[in-house]
Amino acid sequence: MTRTSLIDGLRPVASRVRRNYRAMRQILARRKMRAARFHDPLRPGQRPQDILAVLMLTVGIAVVAFDVPTYPWIRSLPDEYRRAFSAFTDFGKAHWILWSTGLVCIALLALDASKLTFRLRMGVGAVFTYAAFTFYTVAVTGILALVLKWALGRARPKLYEDAGPVAFDILSFHGHGYTSFPSGHSTTVAALATALALIIPTWRWLIVVVAFWVAFSRIMVGAHYPSDVIAGTLLGMTFTFFTARALARRRIGFHLSKAGRIEPIMSRRSAASCLRAFRQVLRGRRSPWKADERPAAAAGEADGTVQ
Repeated sequence: MTRTSLIDGLRPVASRVRRNYRAMRQILARRKMRAARFHDPLRPGQRPQDILAVLMLTVGIAVVAFDVPTYPWIRSLPDEYRRAFSAFTDFGKAHWILWSTGLVCIALLALDASKLTFRLRMGVGAVFTYAAFTFYTVAVTGILALVLKWALGRARPKLYEDAGPVAFDILSFHGHGYTSFPSGHSTTVAALATALALIIPTWRWLIVVVAFWVAFSRIMVGAHYPSDVIAGTLLGMTFTFFTARALARRRIGFHLSKAGRIEPIMSRRSAASCLRAFRQVLRGRRSPWKADERPAAAAGEADGTVQ
């Protein structure tokens, strides 16, 4: 394949990406106007001042009651404990989440979904929305955690004997040894877990438990104090919640129930129908294209096979 033919082949793809991106911008603009007319005040416990109070209470208690004895306790445990938690602690890194969701978004932007059948279009739209939502929340919370880490300059547990558990050197930028608060891994895993729990509410408790152990592993491997993990978890959860709520007010991916809860906009029945359509396409039992669906339906009506 020559360079010219490659460029010619990519032009339609680039055109579809631009067209889909413009359509997405138009949808967001229209939904923003809808959200401005939509009045749904935050419930008690969800207001920023309530979340700040929870942060101050939990982090304060952790600093006073748990941070000091935690490091000596971790050091007293057998090495097998640290090795066990080290095996999965890096699931809290953001790169694998950003790469996977980002590639999904790019691939779907390059797809001409208008030619797909109705169920496949619904499924593609849902996958793109939730992948973009997850990418955005993980990326932004990761950046926020990084800024706070370097700005606050808390000494990591490995400097416990020299600096102590509450050594902060604000805006000093000493290096990686002074980037303990908040935990970046905990922020990422909390953002991901909150996103998944909102997207798949029937799995929320399993998601929460898995996320807890990944976040807790940061303490067990000696990378963070408990207060670092709590602060990172609250940061990831809070930002993801408010992002999902903003989308729900616009009815993009989510909606607000009568009780004020954030719920997926696609019902379980619709989601099951989309998954069934995807499986049938993968197994070769149906065509993904809308143009092929109509003749098949017409033929079925002619011979009486369509009920």
